[in-house]
Amino acid sequence: MSNSNPIGFFDSGVGGTSIWKEVIQLLPQENSIYLSDSKNAPYGEKPIAEIIALSKKNTEKLLEMSCKIIVVACNTATTNAIQILRNTYTVPIIGIEPAIKPAALSSKSKSIGILATKGTLSSKLFSKTSELYSGNIKITEVVGNGLVSLIEQGQEQSDEIRDLLRSLLKPMINAKIDYLVLGCSHYPYLVPVLKELLPKEVTIIDSGEAVARQTKKVLLENNLMNNRNTSPKHSLFTNAKPEILANLVHAKENGLYVSYLDF
Repeated sequence: MSNSNPIGFFDSGVGGTSIWKEVIQLLPQENSIYLSDSKNAPYGEKPIAEIIALSKKNTEKLLEMSCKIIVVACNTATTNAIQILRNTYTVPIIGIEPAIKPAALSSKSKSIGILATKGTLSSKLFSKTSELYSGNIKITEVVGNGLVSLIEQGQEQSDEIRDLLRSLLKPMINAKIDYLVLGCSHYPYLVPVLKELLPKEVTIIDSGEAVARQTKKVLLENNLMNNRNTSPKHSLFTNAKPEILANLVHAKENGLYVSYLDF
């Protein structure tokens, strides 16, 4: 395995690019490959067995493409499949979990909200993490039904998504939360609208930065950092509409390679 091999990323769609951006910002010398499994989005409403099968399919495609490490840039896939992936494949695999811990430790109102998919909120891993920090904290969990589908259609700034978010945020606002944890890698693309709709004292928190730091740590521990002095190559693939993925990452302005791939 060469140190210049790419870091592989996969998500149930375009949302995991929010994680991908954080990683390539922290590790600008690294090459990357991103798989957007938009054809099968959203994962959050699927049975666990199907989430595991899709996660394996994506992992194997990235291994075929010689990825040296894999970032599961999807909360639902992490919370339901990460252990199986780690037990099945030999490359290091990084997961992503909702940032409950920093929100719970920082909350002054002792009330936090978690916006996530059904697949994440109902998983064993999420329950375990949630229980650890819910002792003296009120946690309002809301399933973001419909949000991923709208983001996959490029509707993250639409009136439809605003109306949907208004109704989803209501129980959290009523609970007087001061932290909102985004438990799906698609949701950081909703931050501008969320800021409009939430009280000013609410801090929005996601996992992107923590995942980037963990990726760097694992690369260092495994002597996998790219030490070549060449310009990095980033390839992004989707099995649905490339234009939606391209728009989201501003491909033209950033000189990124985005294309259709049947996987």
